[in-house]
Amino acid sequence: MLVPFKSLPKNSRIWIFPSSEEIDTHKKSIIKERLVKFISDWTSHNKNIQASFELPYNRFIVIALNQNHQNASGCSIDSLMNLVQFFEKEFDLILLDRMNVLYRDISRKIVYLTLKDFVKLAKSKSINSSTTVFNNLVINKEEYMNLWEVPAINSWHSRYFKIKK
Repeated sequence: MLVPFKSLPKNSRIWIFPSSEEIDTHKKSIIKERLVKFISDWTSHNKNIQASFELPYNRFIVIALNQNHQNASGCSIDSLMNLVQFFEKEFDLILLDRMNVLYRDISRKIVYLTLKDFVKLAKSKSINSSTTVFNNLVINKEEYMNLWEVPAINSWHSRYFKIKK
C-alpha cells in the first residue's frame, strides 16, 4: 500500500540504492511508474505492506517501509531486490554495489566512485573530513532524515580521515 513518504513513522525501515549516474527524466518517469505499481501491490505473507519512495537528487532510489504496520518477509525483500536489479539492467545503472561512494565535490556536484578511489582522494587530501558524503547505511527514516547527507567525519567514512600519530 503506497502512502505519502512524509506520513511514515520515524522508525520505518529504509533501503537506499545509489545510482552510478544521474537518472534522466525519461528513466525517472519509468522508475516512478514501476515503483508506484510495485509498492501499491507489495505484500508480505499476503498482507499489504505500507511503504513509500523518494528519488532524491535524481541519484538515489529510497524505499521506506512502515514496520509498525507490517514487517517485510524474506520473499517480499527479494521481490524489491528483483525490481532494483530490473532497473539496473533496463537502464544500465549500478544500484546494488555497496562498495561505491557518493559525495559532493567542491562545486556541490554529486560524485560517484569506487571506495578504493575515495580512499585515494582522502589520502591525497583532495577530500577531507568535512566533505559531504551520503551514508547509504542508514537503517530507518529518522536516520535518513538526519544522518544520510553529512560531513564524512559524522559517518562510517570517517575512518579514512583519521589522523595517524
